[in-house]
Amino acid sequence: MKFYRSVQTGMVLVMAGCSALSQAPDLPHAAASASQAIESSALTGPLLYELLVSEITFRQGDAQAGVSYMLEAARRTGDESLYKRATEMAISSRSGPAALETARAWRRAFPQSIRAARFELQVLIVLGRVAETEDLVRKLAAMLPADERESFMAVLPELYKRVPEPAEAARTIEAALRDALETPALAPAAWAAIGHLRLQAGDKRGALSAAMLGQAAGAQSEWPASLALQLLSGADLPEAEALVSRYLDTPQAKPELRINYARTLVERGRVSDAHTQLDTLTRQQPDYLEGWLVQGALLADERRDDQAEPILRRFLQLADAQANQPGMEREGPRAQARLMLAGIAERRGNLAEAEQLLGQIDSPEQILAVRLRRAQMLARQGKLDEAREVIRSTPEREPEDARNKLLAEVQLLRENQLPEQSYQLLSEALNADPDDTALLYDAALAAESAGRWQDMERLLRRLIEVAPQDASAYNALGYSLADRGERLHEAKALIEKAVKLSPDDHFIQDSLGWVEFRLGRVQEARGLLEAAYKKRPDPEIAAHLGEVLWVLGEHEAARAIWREGQRLDPDNATLVKTLQRLKVSP
Repeated sequence: MKFYRSVQTGMVLVMAGCSALSQAPDLPHAAASASQAIESSALTGPLLYELLVSEITFRQGDAQAGVSYMLEAARRTGDESLYKRATEMAISSRSGPAALETARAWRRAFPQSIRAARFELQVLIVLGRVAETEDLVRKLAAMLPADERESFMAVLPELYKRVPEPAEAARTIEAALRDALETPALAPAAWAAIGHLRLQAGDKRGALSAAMLGQAAGAQSEWPASLALQLLSGADLPEAEALVSRYLDTPQAKPELRINYARTLVERGRVSDAHTQLDTLTRQQPDYLEGWLVQGALLADERRDDQAEPILRRFLQLADAQANQPGMEREGPRAQARLMLAGIAERRGNLAEAEQLLGQIDSPEQILAVRLRRAQMLARQGKLDEAREVIRSTPEREPEDARNKLLAEVQLLRENQLPEQSYQLLSEALNADPDDTALLYDAALAAESAGRWQDMERLLRRLIEVAPQDASAYNALGYSLADRGERLHEAKALIEKAVKLSPDDHFIQDSLGWVEFRLGRVQEARGLLEAAYKKRPDPEIAAHLGEVLWVLGEHEAARAIWREGQRLDPDNATLVKTLQRLKVSP
């Protein structure tokens, strides 16, 4: 969804813009602030003096007096830039009443000022005085240029996202946009804004109704379809999906929405349907770059390398051809494509080609990913110490890079069956930050791989305590118990809790199927595992489903599933151990 460009100076951004006022005062700096505050006024000596007094007083910590001096100067001169400065100062001092007073004084002096109305609206929202914003929203929608009204309505849900009573916000905006609802050109965007606010209030059916009314008002509008897509990503609503499909059938359908629909389908385990959407996109709009990149990434993730490679190379050709066009100067997407192609070359054993592709990447944001890929290649050649040094010597550009390097080294150790070293690294990191959820989860996995069952359970229970809505923690603990055949009823309860938190996660459904199998409910296990595998073909799910089929005596079906799992990842530990334990060669 696009954001209304002028509203980007929200409360947080305004505060950030005024953060320099906390510096120690000096006369030249204060003079500069005073000069900037009067963009269009005649800078007389007395006025400059008054503004300097205001700025210096404000900087010395007396915000109330500083704002008062600036507001008085604004009233006397009638200069709008001084009202703006007084409002910014009040916001910067975090005085809600003062900010509201200055914003309202500004709007009284300039009743047609869009900036004044916007500042007052933002202050009222931050203060939680939602009901008072109805008239302001109505007036802003009327004052804005015609080509900016849709975008303004589209950003309203974001502005009201953190209000204490979201249902009140939905009612307020519906009342404020009554005129827009009766205007054919604006009705789709208005209904979509109302729908998003209803959704924020937990009213999914009301949001769906708004999306339908919006599409009825304008079938070719993107706004109701975007709302329907958000509804679809959070629940199984056939009506919402039908609405998205109807929009995508129109000639004006935006490719970004089809891309997002494909991503939603992948999240819901409907990979085949996602491929259909991406095929349609690349066929209908062959010059749209992101379509090729997302399609190639999905195929590469599925290890369908022979199909992924030409698509990723097609993306690079188009990206080079469009490099001089506005917005195409970013190296990031090209770097992602080359990383995926390097992975394909590595899987084929063509390390020289993989290195050549990595050498073509010139993106600072991807330096750690490039180093990790090089480290993995070295490790597979038996040069693990050299591989670890490649990661450790990676320069750190951002504060979180040190943590990312640690996680990359842990991944390398895990891939090379060194769980004890991985666990020790993570334990040291947890000593410094014992409640880091990512570290807790990775440390628990390493502990399990190292056979440290008690440590694994301790870490996962700590993760559940720190992040009680983290489905992965319940799933990991439940699956580990089920896989070892221990406390199976407790394991099932843990996994069912994970299912409630993340009902569409195919890995959690795999865990539920596996615990049912361990409990002896083989047919129930088969149904769950087949559904999980259909959602996302994965070698670990293939290992479990194949074993269930094997126990049921369907040996050929089991071998077929295992062969598919081997194609996806021949080195998957669960699949390898399953075949060894059952003494089967697919």
